[in-house]
Amino acid sequence: MRTARSGGPGGQHVNKVETKVEVIFDVAESSALDPATKQRLLSYLESVGVTDGRLRVTAQQSRSQWQNRQGALEKLAARIRAVLCPVKSRTATKPTPGSRRRRSDEKRKQSDLKRSRRSGAGWTEAD
Repeated sequence: MRTARSGGPGGQHVNKVETKVEVIFDVAESSALDPATKQRLLSYLESVGVTDGRLRVTAQQSRSQWQNRQGALEKLAARIRAVLCPVKSRTATKPTPGSRRRRSDEKRKQSDLKRSRRSGAGWTEAD
């Protein structure tokens, strides 16, 4: 966990107090995770462009370092939970008869509209 000066409004308080909190979680070196979980987290990190295997979360909403620390830990836990949730596989379905009929009706209407534009209404060969 690291602290730094936070940006944004706050006057002199911002310039002298380190309220921004950055939590760094080293996934590869963690002993709290089993190998399968580590692999899922590492593949997630690679997909978002992190190459060193460390998950970084920052919080600087509050003017209190303690509140930002709590917020950063909550963000970290939420991010890990989101990655570890099993991805629901899509169940293939067929279009319903009604949706097929609506689609073909819409295509027919569009075709009729374009055909009516081609029929020469409003212009002649002499124009």
